[in-house]
Amino acid sequence: MKHKAGFVNILGNPNVGKSTLMNALVGEKLSIITPKAQTTRHRIMGMVNSDDFQIIYSDLPGILDPNYKLQEKMLGFIHNALADADIFLFVVEVGEKKMNEGIIKKINESGIAVIVVINKIDLSDQEAVEEKIKHWSAIFENCDVIPISALHKFNTAKVIQKIVELLPENPPYYPKDELTDKTMRFFISEIIREKILIHFKQEVPYSVEVVVESYKEGDKLIKIGAILYVSRESQRMIVIGKGGAAIKRVGTEARRDIEAFVEKQVYLDLSVKVSKDWRENDNQLKRFGYDD
Repeated sequence: MKHKAGFVNILGNPNVGKSTLMNALVGEKLSIITPKAQTTRHRIMGMVNSDDFQIIYSDLPGILDPNYKLQEKMLGFIHNALADADIFLFVVEVGEKKMNEGIIKKINESGIAVIVVINKIDLSDQEAVEEKIKHWSAIFENCDVIPISALHKFNTAKVIQKIVELLPENPPYYPKDELTDKTMRFFISEIIREKILIHFKQEVPYSVEVVVESYKEGDKLIKIGAILYVSRESQRMIVIGKGGAAIKRVGTEARRDIEAFVEKQVYLDLSVKVSKDWRENDNQLKRFGYDD
């Protein structure tokens, strides 16, 4: 049997469960998950290997109409994924109505196989699911439609089976012992940003970028220093909170999750700085890794 390998790129609107599906398919929590839209900002790869195949999944930002340069960069990750996919996983919800016609047109024109994943079927009924299977089968010219619940891992095995069936014959693109293309510092920054998204409201969480400035590993303790960049001074005061209470809560919860992730005791030092309007600044966006 010849070896199979390929890029499976996960697309869909914000908040349809792309990151939950990615984590379920990879078997590890690589993407952070919150109820807020635009939780995923980067393209995050996760690899699944066997003797006979290598699947390279990409979790991507939700498809949106950009309002500022950061969102333009996020959309750039999606357009790159349109160009290098071997298989598209297009994730939708049962009740979903809005869709980006331009993205769908590009997918259809590509001729690349599409697996439409109808997620969160545990929140719907059989009749509605069957109606959506017919709907999406008509939208894409070359697709399979699979209803699932990523949260409960219902029918995800069928998705994997179909992916392996559709994978092209290729040698592995990455060493078989690799899980992701991202660094430890990236995942630590994402864990911290997850807590920001959970605990702050309105525009504040979308104006925060986390940079891990130092990572020093000892025999028993890892010392981590991270800076939370915000766009305005008023946001800095909100993130710090009265008497430092807000940033302390973020730090405590993030440290616990980081310790579980690295399986070692962690000392986490957080500070908050203003980088004025960083979401519109090309140089800052490049520094923060948004360089498509």
